[in-house]
Amino acid sequence: MSKKKIAKVCKLQFPAGGAKPGPALASAGIQMPAFCTQFNEATKDRMGDIVPVVITAYEDKSFTFVLKTTPASNLLLKAAGVKSGASNAKTGKVGSITVEKLREIAEYKMPDLNANDVEAAMRIIAGTARNMGIVVEGME
Repeated sequence: MSKKKIAKVCKLQFPAGGAKPGPALASAGIQMPAFCTQFNEATKDRMGDIVPVVITAYEDKSFTFVLKTTPASNLLLKAAGVKSGASNAKTGKVGSITVEKLREIAEYKMPDLNANDVEAAMRIIAGTARNMGIVVEGME
C-alpha cells in the first residue's frame, strides 16, 4: 500500500459544532461539506468553545483532522468572567481567578502544552493570565 501524498496542512479555529464552508476551508483544498459534518459531529459536546483543528489535506482531496484543546486565553477569560484582556497588562487588571481554577485549566490543556507536569503547565497558563491582565489569587 502506498502512502498518500500530503498536499497541505492547515491550522484553523472554529466554534464547536459551528464549522461552515467558507474561504478558510476553501484554502485547505478539501471537501468542505464532508469536513463540516465530521467536525460538527466531533465537537457537539464542546458547544460554546473555540476548537482549534489541524487539517491534513491529501492530493486526492481526502483529509484527516486533529482536534486541539480550547485556547488558554479563551478559558481564562471565561474563568475570570470578563469579555477581553487588559489593553496594558502591566498597569491594568481586568479580573482574577483562583489557583484551583488555574490548575483545572492547566490539567485540561496538558495534552497540548510542552510541560512535564501539572505545575509546569500551571506556570505556563499563569504567564498567559499575567499577559492578559488577569490576576491569579494565591500564586506568587
